[in-house]
Amino acid sequence: MVKKVPHIGDAIDDWCPRCRLLLNHGVVGMVDDEVKKVRCLTCDHEHPYRHGKGKRRKKAPDDIKSLFDQLLKTMPKPPAPPEPKGRKKTRRKVHR
Repeated sequence: MVKKVPHIGDAIDDWCPRCRLLLNHGVVGMVDDEVKKVRCLTCDHEHPYRHGKGKRRKKAPDDIKSLFDQLLKTMPKPPAPPEPKGRKKTRRKVHR
């Protein structure tokens, strides 16, 4: 199968950073046979060609609980709650 070389004006799929989706883009800039710039056909945002890959995100923590425990170790301990005071027994007045 022969791979088709894109030309300016062709529609190709790419990741749009504004829409945050893989959408159709029009080719607007090329160097030799390599696509350099594209324009989103949905929002008209022009950006460098990303080869269909989005921005790399930071790795999610493997164990959120361990991170939370590490954070708790750095926090000062809260003061102890005050002792509960006993209730005073009061006599109810009986109306006769």
